[in-house]
Amino acid sequence: MSTQGNETSNAPSEASPMGFTNDYDDFAAPWFSIPEGSMPPEMAYQIVHDEAMLDGNARLNLATFVGTWMDAQANRLYAETFDKNMIDKDEYPKMAEIETRCWRILADLWHAPEPASSIGTSTVGSSEAAMLAGLALLRRWRLRRRAADQPADRPNLVMSAAVQVCWEKFCNYWDIEARLVPVSETHPALDGDGLEDYVDERTIGVVAIMGVTYTGVYEPVQRIAEALDRIEADTGLDVPIHVDGASGAMVAPFVQPDLVWDFQVTRVVSINTSGHKYGLVYPGLGWVVWRTEEHLPEDMIFRVSYLGGDMPTLALNFSRPGAQVLLQYYLFLRLGRDGYREVHSHTRDVALYVSREISRMGPFELVSDGSDIPVFAWRLKEDTTRNWNLYHLSDRLRGRGWQVPAYPLPEGLEHITVQRIVLRRGRRALARDFLEDLRQCVDYLEGLDGPIPVEREGSAFHH
Repeated sequence: MSTQGNETSNAPSEASPMGFTNDYDDFAAPWFSIPEGSMPPEMAYQIVHDEAMLDGNARLNLATFVGTWMDAQANRLYAETFDKNMIDKDEYPKMAEIETRCWRILADLWHAPEPASSIGTSTVGSSEAAMLAGLALLRRWRLRRRAADQPADRPNLVMSAAVQVCWEKFCNYWDIEARLVPVSETHPALDGDGLEDYVDERTIGVVAIMGVTYTGVYEPVQRIAEALDRIEADTGLDVPIHVDGASGAMVAPFVQPDLVWDFQVTRVVSINTSGHKYGLVYPGLGWVVWRTEEHLPEDMIFRVSYLGGDMPTLALNFSRPGAQVLLQYYLFLRLGRDGYREVHSHTRDVALYVSREISRMGPFELVSDGSDIPVFAWRLKEDTTRNWNLYHLSDRLRGRGWQVPAYPLPEGLEHITVQRIVLRRGRRALARDFLEDLRQCVDYLEGLDGPIPVEREGSAFHH
């Protein structure tokens, strides 16, 4: 058997007569080619299991927004439905109906004027949902321009420099100018200030973020809309807003119910969220909802004859899992408004507790405190001189199993390096364990003399 990577080729050995070794011990599976022969399922399972075991502990990953836990009933439902294909509405009509129920529930949650007149879809995540929303903005802008016999080239999209990378991808893939509004100490998020310098007749829309990836803070959607109202009064330009609520759209309705950010703001034409973030579903689910059907161009919906039926499809993907949609509906039924409120309020309380404790540590000052979504960031105080930085601290924490990224803030504040924590259905006991490890790592770094090498100058984080 040919192998690559481990440079050994062994047939499965006979089990030891003493029972202390087995077929797995001396067998080397190929890494980059399919084996010539078959193997018992137990052996294939053990090989893959042992590889996956080397991954990090999801409960100690404080970098990701993506959910990593569901209850036993959800796990059973997942196992029963993982074979369902979301695109095959002819074979799985009930799943398609439940998908519709879910986005109608979200339309109602987000105060759509008439939820029955809204339209939406599930996606594999917020990145796909955001791109569909962006495409709708682009198509509607082009239709308006052409109807007015005006040029429909060189579109632009206005957003904060702190926007998630999926929006920069969207602009790159569809040849749209990304107009990134820099952040500053005075304006750490897009808040409408100076917006008139970025908006013009070729602007397809403005993106407002409910939960900035870097810091977790909400951008004030209502203030952004008021700035656009003033621009329209001065110039006649009617610019819509899309709300990227990847995280906050599933937190604000329950934890900050009086905050006006959704379809109550008349300029908001679409909202996306991640079911697999604070929707509390396993990875692989996003949602996008438009205020009314007129805000989604008809030519974005494809109707294809497939698998025995007429399939209307609105997605960048085609075949994709349907189980996560059923899990989302399960949670809507299982938790209800009270349950989501309880879960997210508790998680935010834990975030506020951890941020408060970190703010009391000598080297640090908070950039955000977790009072919006349960996400916050901190920096080293400027008035101190030390021979370590947050990248060193990130490495020390990783040595104890904790993943806590360090990275520079976006354009305008790129001279500031922060660390960020994401709390997901947090347990206070786990938070206390983290704080104890954090204090010990800080004490260790404070006690060292001389420069400290660090291998990683930054950490990745994802939508």
